[in-house]
Amino acid sequence: MQKEIKILFEEIAGYAELSETEKQLFEAAKKVRESAYAPYSHFKVGCAVLLENGEIVTGSNQENAAYPSGLCAERTTIYWTSANYPGVKMKKLFVIGAPDSALTSVPIPPCGSCRQSILEYEAVQGDNIEIYFSSLSGEIYKTSSVRDLLPFSFDSSFL
Repeated sequence: MQKEIKILFEEIAGYAELSETEKQLFEAAKKVRESAYAPYSHFKVGCAVLLENGEIVTGSNQENAAYPSGLCAERTTIYWTSANYPGVKMKKLFVIGAPDSALTSVPIPPCGSCRQSILEYEAVQGDNIEIYFSSLSGEIYKTSSVRDLLPFSFDSSFL
């Protein structure tokens, strides 16, 4: 029997449609994207996380010649946040990615490893993390949880 999974997400027409908080996250992710160390892929990604205390934490992708020793922007940001703000919930995560040479208007989603890592932190904090993903210009997609992007999730309940 074949079954279908539907993924729920919100399509936001562009920057002007964001709330003030979402615009702050967009700008923070866009700015930190410039500090990405991406000499091999030339694909820069910035991430901004809004904490429940109102703080915004940022990070960018960091590559390494000995692939896969580098780290994506999302994991750089959430790992640093967890280490430096233990017990503080992550409420929103905003990702902006694009290659240096051909800036696309297509929203860039978190990779599979980042989705799995975000899932872990949703479980730890017992609360969803809203995920926004975007390019530098154009549409922005929003999900209410990483589970929307990772419908067949593996978590500690299987262990």
